[in-house]
Amino acid sequence: MEESENTVGDDNAQNNEMEDESIDKEVKVLGGQEVNTPEYAVKNDDILANYGGNNYFENCILGILLVLALASEARVPKNGAFVRTNGAHFVLNGSPFLFNGFNSYWLMDVASDPTQRFKVTQVLRDAAAAGLSVCRTWAFSDGGGRALQISPGTYDERVFQLSYLPFLLNYGGRNEMQGLDFAISEARKYGVRLILSFVNNYNDYGGRAQYVQWARNAGVQISNDDDFFTNSVLQGYYKNHIQKVITRFNTITRVAYKDDPTIMAWELMNEPRCQVDYSGRTINVSINSKYITILDGWVQEMATYVKSMDQKHLLEIGMEGFYGDTMPERKQINPGYQVGTDFISNNLIKEIDFATIHAYPDIW
Repeated sequence: MEESENTVGDDNAQNNEMEDESIDKEVKVLGGQEVNTPEYAVKNDDILANYGGNNYFENCILGILLVLALASEARVPKNGAFVRTNGAHFVLNGSPFLFNGFNSYWLMDVASDPTQRFKVTQVLRDAAAAGLSVCRTWAFSDGGGRALQISPGTYDERVFQLSYLPFLLNYGGRNEMQGLDFAISEARKYGVRLILSFVNNYNDYGGRAQYVQWARNAGVQISNDDDFFTNSVLQGYYKNHIQKVITRFNTITRVAYKDDPTIMAWELMNEPRCQVDYSGRTINVSINSKYITILDGWVQEMATYVKSMDQKHLLEIGMEGFYGDTMPERKQINPGYQVGTDFISNNLIKEIDFATIHAYPDIW
């Protein structure tokens, strides 16, 4: 794949080689059966067909008809009902929902490049053929080249949506469906459900460091990147992005994101960490086990905010699974260092529907 101007990152900054641009072998969500997935090579010869004619206006008319046909077809729900939880199980239409999942963080970024978009179709088609039915991917790209969010509250529609004009002007008749709308539409087509993450802990694709820089540029006094979890301005920036994504109307499927069962779940952040507070209280909630008192933290506030707009989709945090102060006897199991999270307390929040762990057995 041709690299974007953003640095292509991994879930863990020390582990960039673990993901590739085909189907990633790592399964990062709980609830599915493990499977040894083969690698899938992207085939350049399987690209959208050329519907061209010699006459420019014939191409335009054909292009318009094809757009209308695709929009009409996309209105038919292909993934059925929403995935729910029942106790410790995922359910779909009242039956257990077992799945094999994969991680392809790059779908939106690649889909925003018309010359590379076929890779999104290829990987989702191959995933479906291999029995992989859930994919985790980014719903963010903050600042930098081909950014989704150019500045706080300002978005590049080309990264989000379907661009009609290039479609009509292209003599070959190939459409220019771009970005996140396209990725969701293709996932819907092949029966793959998505887990969409709102922001990165790391600097890849902007991350919380970009939010901090935006605030500093606006004259806000910021001590360090961990102020992302406590500063009201930064929290406002982040909430605006959550609202923008959840309420987005997909220009291809004609379905709002919050109403689309293709999306299985939202993720608050890819691997949140807080180095200024190793207790985990800043990111999570602090629980007094004697009196069962729950104190609000960042996860609680943001989870409540998400659920205030969307109660149809599941919600998870995106944590790696480190123990914190609520179970000090287990902190010794952590891989030699602390990251300021508390796996137990955060997943007791009622708005959080399921837990995740990120396993890197080669380095932990």
